[in-house]
Amino acid sequence: MAATPQKPAAATPRRKVSRHRGEGQWAAGHFTPLNGNEQFKKDDDGLNVRTRIETIYSKRGFDSIDPNDLRGRMRWWGLYTQRKPGIDGGKTAILEPEELDDSYFMLRVRIDGGRLTTRQLRVIGEISQEFARGTADITDRQNVQYHWIRIEDVPEIWERLEAVGLSTTEACGDTPRVVLGSPVAGIAADEIIDGTPAIEEIQRRIVGNKAFSNLPRKFKSAISGSPLLDVAHEINDVAFVGVNHPEHGPGFDLWVGGGLSTNPKIGVRLGAWVPLDEVPDVYEGVISIFRDYGYRRLRTRARLKFLVADWGAEKFRQVLEDEYLKRKLIDGPAPAQPVERWRDHVGVHRQQDGRFYVGFAPRVGRVDGTTLTKIAELAEAHGSGRVRTTVEQKMIILDVEEAQVESLAEALEALDLTTKPSPFRRGTMACTGIEYCKLAIVETKARGSQLIDELERRIPDFDEPITININGCPNACARIQVADIGLKGQLVLNDQGEQVEGFQVHLGGALGLEAGFGRKVRGLKVTSEELPDYVERVLKRFQAEREDGERFATWAARASEEALS
Repeated sequence: MAATPQKPAAATPRRKVSRHRGEGQWAAGHFTPLNGNEQFKKDDDGLNVRTRIETIYSKRGFDSIDPNDLRGRMRWWGLYTQRKPGIDGGKTAILEPEELDDSYFMLRVRIDGGRLTTRQLRVIGEISQEFARGTADITDRQNVQYHWIRIEDVPEIWERLEAVGLSTTEACGDTPRVVLGSPVAGIAADEIIDGTPAIEEIQRRIVGNKAFSNLPRKFKSAISGSPLLDVAHEINDVAFVGVNHPEHGPGFDLWVGGGLSTNPKIGVRLGAWVPLDEVPDVYEGVISIFRDYGYRRLRTRARLKFLVADWGAEKFRQVLEDEYLKRKLIDGPAPAQPVERWRDHVGVHRQQDGRFYVGFAPRVGRVDGTTLTKIAELAEAHGSGRVRTTVEQKMIILDVEEAQVESLAEALEALDLTTKPSPFRRGTMACTGIEYCKLAIVETKARGSQLIDELERRIPDFDEPITININGCPNACARIQVADIGLKGQLVLNDQGEQVEGFQVHLGGALGLEAGFGRKVRGLKVTSEELPDYVERVLKRFQAEREDGERFATWAARASEEALS
């Protein structure tokens, strides 16, 4: 009997296999596809643009600048186009870059470790007066920023800065940015270890070195041996924090993967103790991991913090040891919690050598060229040749004899640079804001200064350390997530239903004592005009409800939404 023919089985649909593109990690062989930033960096190293600035653009003017240089490579030399005047915050995310660009630049002077001589400070002030319409802001990364810079003047500015040992090299861009350092390194009486030699060696090896001039994005660094934890180490890509090892003595605890912006992350300890002379090697290893394994496909994931979050501390340390250092690191202790609430070094403090350093507080980092020149003159008149900038937008004069301290403090006070600021003057920081920044949505510097005045008038008895950080956009240049009161600029609706400048509020963030991010209260947004009323209300509730010795951040974490509204 013939077999019954079988009906052929239906063919199984072939599943479409998509090719995994990876994260753009060079070490994994992921060199394509390239986003726009990766393409212009591949086309020409950002450091090469200096020659074009000196030989072409400064002679032919702004309109001669290639767009990829203008909005890309020029950052490698500290230059950003500034915001065209008169463009309101509602248009920040709508207009094309060329519509936002003014024909003037912000220029950032990098000041590694915040270290300046009075001669250098005087030159910074003179450049401000001659080329920058008097502008000179102190940033929360120890730099000085000018505005209103013409491309025609850049070569001469570089010549003057470099004549006194300063530079703008890699002050911006996808590069190793300024290395933060304790502003009282080598002089503070309570210092664990002086990190200055490591900062100097890193500058020599890394800054301007084309082996490290094409990173996935910016790379932020900090080194401090101060027990005050005075360089915001928790939010840097790499940080070395002074510790005493029970067997090996003073050295540094290694942290990686910190950062803020729209995806904030606190850095993680690798559990490794690093002696001073090995810090540059370990730094070079960490930055090499970022260069080789960092994510380049998506710009939004191109910071070291994302790699660290995916790998974890154990794998990161293993790769560092096995592939880059070729040796094991020594296990070590965590840094001790600081005993001081303020870590900006404001006030009068005795140095190791018996002399004094004097820290003072400009308003929200805003100074001008004339003031900087006068600070240099005052320092020299009182026996000092050294000044420092801090990561809190403050300044310090070093090496003052005891007999000179009082007269120096009085002279600074006459310049509105107080050594005894109110908590509000001392604790308020602000980013550049809409006045000059193309990313900003709201005004910040003037708003911060006005807020200080209002709070000093309304709550004169407030004497607790408090940080109020004001940012013009979500990018957190002013560290809003780690402030007691963090204010993120955005457009909000007022009582009349009109769109006006305002802020989303973050409450209870902190660094140093118990590092963590501020709390957002659902629906809480404050207009700029309402800001003094709101901050006064919250601080008075804190005064009324706090327990003995309780910090604002601790109270904010437990307070009701009603108390925070």
